[in-house]
Amino acid sequence: MANHFLFIARSFFNLSSSSVLLLFLLSFSSFTATEAYDPLDPNGNITIKWDIMSWTADGYVAVVTIFNFQQYRHIQAPGWTLGWKWSKKEVIWSMMGGQTTEQGDCSRFKGNIPHCCKKDPTVVDLLPGTPYNQQIANCCKGGVLNSWVQDPATAASSFQVSVGQAGTTNKTVRVPKNFTLKAPGPGYTCGPAKIVKPSRFVTADKRRVTQALMTWNVTCTYSQFLAQKTPTCCVSLSSFYNETIVPCPQCACGCQNTSQPGSCVDPKAPHIASVVPSTGKNNYAPLVQCTSHMCPVRVHWHVKLNYKEYWRVKVTITNFNYNMNYTQWNLVVQHPNFDNLTQIFSFNYKSLTPYTAINDTAMLWGVKFYNDLLSQAGQLGNVQSELLFRKDKATFTFEKGWAFPRRIYFNGDNCVMPPPDAYPWLPNGSSHQLISTLSLLTTLLAAMAFLLGYA
Repeated sequence: MANHFLFIARSFFNLSSSSVLLLFLLSFSSFTATEAYDPLDPNGNITIKWDIMSWTADGYVAVVTIFNFQQYRHIQAPGWTLGWKWSKKEVIWSMMGGQTTEQGDCSRFKGNIPHCCKKDPTVVDLLPGTPYNQQIANCCKGGVLNSWVQDPATAASSFQVSVGQAGTTNKTVRVPKNFTLKAPGPGYTCGPAKIVKPSRFVTADKRRVTQALMTWNVTCTYSQFLAQKTPTCCVSLSSFYNETIVPCPQCACGCQNTSQPGSCVDPKAPHIASVVPSTGKNNYAPLVQCTSHMCPVRVHWHVKLNYKEYWRVKVTITNFNYNMNYTQWNLVVQHPNFDNLTQIFSFNYKSLTPYTAINDTAMLWGVKFYNDLLSQAGQLGNVQSELLFRKDKATFTFEKGWAFPRRIYFNGDNCVMPPPDAYPWLPNGSSHQLISTLSLLTTLLAAMAFLLGYA
């Protein structure tokens, strides 16, 4: 099949083998970009650190900390859920800064009743406003974890757990197994717990260093393929030099289910208020506006103006999800001209350099208390900004779709891009090859019919 594709493309379009290979790979990019390894954040992960701080009569007291080392993927409300399976017959006597969702069967205990007796407990963070005598440092944020770039100070969450019927020495303690992390749904896969060097802590006056009695780490990585069956965002394109507005690909995030009324919301429906939740309430299950793409979020990239030394782009993010207010949202854009970004308006910006020497990836997010909240679908369900780039004479061009991004992530998920042959082209461009896959197929069928007619 690949050989036939190579022959046809080289014959019809006079392309080199390398160009054909690039087109061939791009045609499958929407399927292969959902692997657990993220090329724009190759070292990103969530690390769970379990520090035993003291021994008790039948076990130990530990502080468990969840670190979000992902540059742009965060955990929003309703927050993280952490689970594991005990290796022996451990119980949780008490907790601070967190709680288990179920107590389990503690009927064998008399007098002091444990906080949780389940073999496989599930822990959640406490909510803001929890009484101080139930808090520890870095707790009680409702399970919300910011990304490492946006706010490293709030990219960690901790809770304290007192474990009983466990070992009381480093040799008799057994690490838990089968760790699971939901944030708030699936998507993360956790490896086994590994015993590491005990954590070290510096006192407030910085004159003394203490350390944990025992420490183990668990590393969890994200896969968009595991998180959801369909994409969650798409990209549309336009430019000042072409009247064509390239929409999101049809059915990019699924197709409308015409046989099941209520699967999406018609914004013009007279009784829309009866099906749309009140403002401020988040629901993990999306309820999207009826569109051709059916995506919860659309990112529009508009090439707005061309100056002598600069060019300007307008970026608009629109929320089509009636069930979600996206707090602390972020956008990651890959484009070769980000090494000459001159100014950005009303968004925060940080350069990401996953390949060190190549500065072509930018992370954008909202200004706190101004536009860091992307409201649910409706009149207020959008945020926008403009970017000003300085032209690099060696690389700058408006030809062949160069002015459009290579890829876009919203909240860490890869967005569906339009096919390259649909990009707006220069009106008088000599490279204006608007030959789509459909036209190619039509030409091949016509050629086959012609040949068969002579057979």
